[in-house]
Amino acid sequence: MDIGTFLLMQSPSARPSHEIFARGIELAQAAESLGFRNAWLGEHHFSTYGYLSRPVQLATYIAAKTTRLRVGTAVIVVPLHHPLVIAEEIATLDLLSGGRVDIGLGRGYQHYEFARFGQELEAARARWDESIDIIMKAFEGKPFTHEGKHFQLPETSLYPQPLQKPHPPIWVTAQSPYAIEATVRRGFNVLTGGFGISVAMLAEFGTLMKRVVDQVKPARLPSVGVQRAVYVTKSEADAREAAEQARWNMRVTLSLRHNYEQVVGGCAVPVPAQNEPSIDELLENHLVIGTPQTVIRQIKRIQDVVGITHFNCSFWIGDMDQARVLKSMELFSQEVMPAFA
Repeated sequence: MDIGTFLLMQSPSARPSHEIFARGIELAQAAESLGFRNAWLGEHHFSTYGYLSRPVQLATYIAAKTTRLRVGTAVIVVPLHHPLVIAEEIATLDLLSGGRVDIGLGRGYQHYEFARFGQELEAARARWDESIDIIMKAFEGKPFTHEGKHFQLPETSLYPQPLQKPHPPIWVTAQSPYAIEATVRRGFNVLTGGFGISVAMLAEFGTLMKRVVDQVKPARLPSVGVQRAVYVTKSEADAREAAEQARWNMRVTLSLRHNYEQVVGGCAVPVPAQNEPSIDELLENHLVIGTPQTVIRQIKRIQDVVGITHFNCSFWIGDMDQARVLKSMELFSQEVMPAFA
C-alpha cells in the first residue's frame, strides 16, 4: 500500500498567505525525507478553507524542491477550467517533474465557489463528462476535433505532451454508483474518504466498488485511495484535542458541501451540523488519530472494508501548529509506516 500526504492549506485563524505556503512546502519536503510516496494538493477558492487555488502551480514548485516525491492534485475541479488548459498544465508538470505526477480530477462540490465563477454546480456533470473526453483526446498525441454542447474545437494538437505514457495516472473522486461506474469504465483510479465520511460509509463504498468492478470487468483493476485526517501521538489528551481541530475541517466541509456555509470576510466559519458525532465517535469512526497502535488498527480497518491500495494522510488539520504536524508525521514514519511496508 502506498502512503501519501495531503495538503488542504487551510487556516481557521486566517494566517498570512506567505506563511501558509511556506508551511505547505516544508511539509512536502518533510514527507519526502520521511518516506511518504506522494504529496497531494487540493484546489479551493475564495475562503480560508483552502488557500491553494492553483494546485498544479504549487506541485511544479514542490517537484523542483524534491527528487523522489510524487506530486499530485486531489483534485483539480475540472468544470471550473477549460479542459485544454488542464491538459496543457498536466503535461507541463509531468515534464518538469520527470514523470513524478499523479492527477486527481473531480467535479467539485461547493456552490460557493461555482457561484463566484459565474457557474452553477448543478450543471457540472455535463461539463465534466465533455471536459474529460477532451483531456483524453489531447493526451493521444495526435490532432483531434470536438463538437459538443459546451465546447466546439476545430483541429487541435496538444503541445507539450506528457512524459508518462499515455498520460500520468488519473484518479477521480467518486462515491456515487454513477461516478464509480463511469470512473471504472474509463480506466481511472478512484479516490474517496475525506472529512465527514464515516467508516460505515467507506464500507458501503467498498461494497459498491466491488460490485461495479465485477460488472464492468475492466482490463486493469483500478487503484483505490482513501483520504483521512491523521494525527499520531503518545498522549490520549493530545489525541482528543487533535480531534477537536479536525472538527473544524468537518464542519466547514459539510457546510460548503450542503450549501449552508458561512464565510465572513473570506474567513470560513465552522458551522455545527445537526446530530454531530461526539469526540469518541469521531475518534472511532471518522478520524485516524491516536497512538501508533491505534492508528495502525484504524488503517487496517479501512483496508478491510475498502480494499485500498493507497492511503492519503491529512496531517495538517484545523489550526494545528507546524511543530505538532511535523512530530506527528515523524511518529507515523517511525512507528506506523513499517506495519504497511
